[in-house]
Amino acid sequence: MTEERRPLADRPFTEPHPSRLSPAHPDRARILATHAAALSAGEAGYLDPTSGLFVLSAGFLARRGTCCGRGCRHCPYVDDPLSEQA
Repeated sequence: MTEERRPLADRPFTEPHPSRLSPAHPDRARILATHAAALSAGEAGYLDPTSGLFVLSAGFLARRGTCCGRGCRHCPYVDDPLSEQA
């Protein structure tokens, strides 16, 4: 998939798009707290408290300067989930 330059979405890095992390997710508070700690520390990501998988932070993804189109949980470029279904 080709990387595409896009403007950052109009929301704080601490808030993922609801299509990437549902407001009803049972571990949402733990996930967001872990992500916030990674952002504060300037880390590239964190270990997801539920799955144990490494998840890239919004700060790291923004510093990359492009969207990879792979549906990252904290993608700072996503502003319209329908445009992602192309």
